[in-house]
Amino acid sequence: MKTWFKTLASSCAIIPFAACALTPGHSAVAKEPEAVKAAAVTTAKPAIWSVSDDDTTVYLFGSVHVLKPGLSWFDGAVKQAFDKSDEMVLELVLPEDQSEVAKTTFSMAADTSGKTLPQKLDPEALKAYQTVVTGLGLPANAFDSFKPWFAAITLSVLPLTKLGYDPEQGVEKQLTAAAKRAGKPISGFETLEEQLGFFDTLPETQQVAFLNSTVKDIDKLGPTLDRMVVLWSKGDPKALAAEMNDSMKATPELTKTLLWDRNARWADQIKARMDKPGTVFVAVGAGHLAGEHSVQDYLKARGLKAKRVQ
Repeated sequence: MKTWFKTLASSCAIIPFAACALTPGHSAVAKEPEAVKAAAVTTAKPAIWSVSDDDTTVYLFGSVHVLKPGLSWFDGAVKQAFDKSDEMVLELVLPEDQSEVAKTTFSMAADTSGKTLPQKLDPEALKAYQTVVTGLGLPANAFDSFKPWFAAITLSVLPLTKLGYDPEQGVEKQLTAAAKRAGKPISGFETLEEQLGFFDTLPETQQVAFLNSTVKDIDKLGPTLDRMVVLWSKGDPKALAAEMNDSMKATPELTKTLLWDRNARWADQIKARMDKPGTVFVAVGAGHLAGEHSVQDYLKARGLKAKRVQ
C-alpha cells in the first residue's frame, strides 16, 4: 500500500470505525485470536512533546488508531502528562451510539449516481476486487451501492482485525475511557462529517485508485502496520516519517489534504488555546507529529516551540 495506506493509517481516526459501520449495529471487528490474548505484555515508549508558556501547557501525543492487545504504552511520561492535564483533545469525538456513526457514514458513502461500484472498475480490477471481498467473508456485491472510498476504507481494516488489531485497543479508545473515569472534558479538532468528507470529496478517479491500490496490496496491510507500530513504540518519529515518505511523494494531493492542511489548522487551534490557562493533552495520529510539515513545524512558524518530553 505504498501509495495510500501508510498515510491513511497514521492520519485519520475515522478509518477503523467507518469499517464498523458496514452494517448498522454490526461491528466488523473480529475477536482476537487466542494466541493474541495470551501474548506477553510488551512495553512501548511512544514519543510525546509539550508546548508551554507561563500559565499553559499543551502535550502532543501521537496515537495509533488500532493496536493489538498486549502493548503497554499508557504509562511513564505519557501517563504523567495525561494525569497533569485538565482536558483532552482528540482528532474527533465519535458519538457513543454506533447507530449514529453508521447513519452519518452511510448517508455520505451511499452512491446516488445510479452507477454501481462494479461499473466503475475495469474487468481486471473488478475480478481482483471481488476476489478480495469474498475472501474476507463478504458477498461479492457488499459495496455495490457505495462510493469507492468507503469500500477501500473498509477493506483496509477488515484484514487487520483478523490479525488481532482492534479499534477497542487503539489509543483513542483507551484515552477516552481514562478521561471519562477522571472526569476530564473531551473535545475534538474535527467532526465525523469533516473526516469522512476528506474522502468523500476526492475525485472519483482518485477514489477508484484508492480502492484498486487497497485490493492490490491487501496482503501487505498487516506487515506494513506492524512496522509502523514498532517505530511508534520505539518513539522514533524520524523513522516513522521515513517509512511514510514514499506514500507522501506518490500522493501529494492526498498528503496535503490529510496531513499538512489539517496540521496547520490544528496548530492555529493550539496557538489560540495557549491564551487560556491550563494543561491540555492532545492526541492525534502519529503521522501528524512526524517529519516535515508536522504540527510541531506549524507551531514553530507561529512562534511556539514543541519540546520532546523525556
